[in-house]
Amino acid sequence: MLNEQASGADPVYAHKPSLMGAGWQLCLRSDALEWQTGRYSGRIPYAGITRVRLSFRPASMQTRRFVTEIWWTGGRRLSIPSTSWRSLVEQYPQDRAYGAFIRELNRRIAAVGGPAAFVTGVPAFLYWPGLALFAGVALAIAALTVRALEIGDYAGVALLSGFFALFVWQSGTFFKRNRPGRYRPDAVPNDLVPQ
Repeated sequence: MLNEQASGADPVYAHKPSLMGAGWQLCLRSDALEWQTGRYSGRIPYAGITRVRLSFRPASMQTRRFVTEIWWTGGRRLSIPSTSWRSLVEQYPQDRAYGAFIRELNRRIAAVGGPAAFVTGVPAFLYWPGLALFAGVALAIAALTVRALEIGDYAGVALLSGFFALFVWQSGTFFKRNRPGRYRPDAVPNDLVPQ
């Protein structure tokens, strides 16, 4: 299937989602998304795709990682990350190739006029409780910092301030980029699909 050379009009994206597993190859054909991993392969017609979700999913080895999830009738979910494993301790970003591939995928899905829903972020039933928990923890750390300042524990203030800044930066970015919503396939959000 993908062993045959794709023409210039058929974009190809390859990634290795885990260190020990086989790499994945995905190809955008004129009427379907084709995939292959190891000895398994498949074909997902654009007209059969029911939902596309774009999200920001940092991982332990890669803090800038994006994921596109695709659901289709009669199939499981297909996950396409923007990073690939290179070695035991290294994942590398493929932002440019990933961004171009996902933008073209969205364009082709929209062109067939199928039933696909284009959504962003994490599901609302996970997002809103998570955001409330994030806000509560941030307020608790801020209150502890103020209390440490009141009693004159400046080492504690420095430690809590550093932790607070790191927590707000990392978790705040996650919640900012993963707000549940919808998008138009001709206007893919740049904060979820790199240029």
